[in-house]
Parts: sequence; C-alpha cells; structure tokens
Amino acid sequence: MVGNNVSHSKRRTKRRFCPNLFTKKFFLPEEDRWVTLNVSAAGIRTINKNGLSAALKDAQEKGFVSNI
Repeated sequence: MVGNNVSHSKRRTKRRFCPNLFTKKFFLPEEDRWVTLNVSAAGIRTINKNGLSAALKDAQEKGFVSNI
C-alpha cells in the first residue's frame, strides 16, 4: 500500500505501508511436527485465538496457503 508522509507544513512525500510480517514456528500436534509460517502480527493473534489447525484450514479455504 502506498500513501504520503505529511509534514507540519503540509508538504507531502511518498511512503509505503509494509505488512508487519514475522517468520514463526508453530507446533502442529495432529501431525506431530513443527510448521514454519511467514505470518503477520494479526495472523499470530488469530492463531492464538482460534488454534493453529483451525487457522490453517481457514487460510487454505481462502487461498492464502497453498501446501500444508
């Protein structure tokens, strides 16, 4: 996403909004293995709330994850 930095004098310069991504390992107890995911901060909160298997299933239905 692209936007503007706006100074006190209202001068505008271009800036980028980058996602807050982390490389994180999660343990998947159903398969007894560790899974490494490149996930955002909001995604980590979703995994903590709903559980890893439910979050992976939902992400696969939406097309965010290609292979599990």
